[in-house]
Amino acid sequence: MSLPLRIATSLASPGKRHRYGDDSSQLADLHVPSGNGPFPVAVLLHGGYWQRKYGKLVMRPLALDLVRRGWAAWNLEYRRLGPGRGGDGGWPMTFDDVAAGIDALADLRDARLDLDRVSVVGHSAGGQLALLAAGRHGARVVELGAVVALAPVTNLAAAGGVARVLMGGSAEEVPDRYAVADPILRAPLDVPVAIVHAADDATVPARRSREYTAAARARGGDVTLVEVPTGGHRAPIDPPSDAWLAAADWLERRRCAPRADSALSPPAGSRS
Repeated sequence: MSLPLRIATSLASPGKRHRYGDDSSQLADLHVPSGNGPFPVAVLLHGGYWQRKYGKLVMRPLALDLVRRGWAAWNLEYRRLGPGRGGDGGWPMTFDDVAAGIDALADLRDARLDLDRVSVVGHSAGGQLALLAAGRHGARVVELGAVVALAPVTNLAAAGGVARVLMGGSAEEVPDRYAVADPILRAPLDVPVAIVHAADDATVPARRSREYTAAARARGGDVTLVEVPTGGHRAPIDPPSDAWLAAADWLERRRCAPRADSALSPPAGSRS
């Protein structure tokens, strides 16, 4: 089954919708396994270069796969760039929404959710948001214990014109904003990070993940990089792919092992 067909099929399993603000994009869908739990929680952040025309539906197949694996999934929407409802994002609104949406998990008061075991999974631009969320300063209601960044944007300064629109200027024009939001400048995080990238990704070059990993490790960061040879930019959000299977395996290891064990056995043909 192709990923577009898998996404279409997932329309039959929308989860339960919750709002964390008044804007039409300030909402999230909660998917929970059967039973009382408590279940570990994965916050999902979709990509699409922070633009309004892309939404959280693309992450629903991952949400359903995580539920099958015994995880609750919080598929988060946020304000993005572009005209119309839900399109008033950018600095700082998009970033504020992600922080507020994660903290809104506590407002659910759902005993099935283990809020001491919350990870964040982000794809593409959502990978940048995931890395930022795990490293954000200030008051946090919900702490993140791990990050899975799938084909992530790790260098905002090199991400082109859309990133400049997102940030309200270039790295030279608004350096203080990039110092807060650019993952390569924030590395390392104080939580374990897994990055999964296809070597043939023509949208976000895999070399950006290599550069981030090298920078974070040089500064003492706990980063695992798995590079699968093929699959393209969307491979990591397709549940049967080697890329997603590697990410899911790492999440399982983080759920069951202490922080020091961040080892990952990549699928055949991958490089780490």
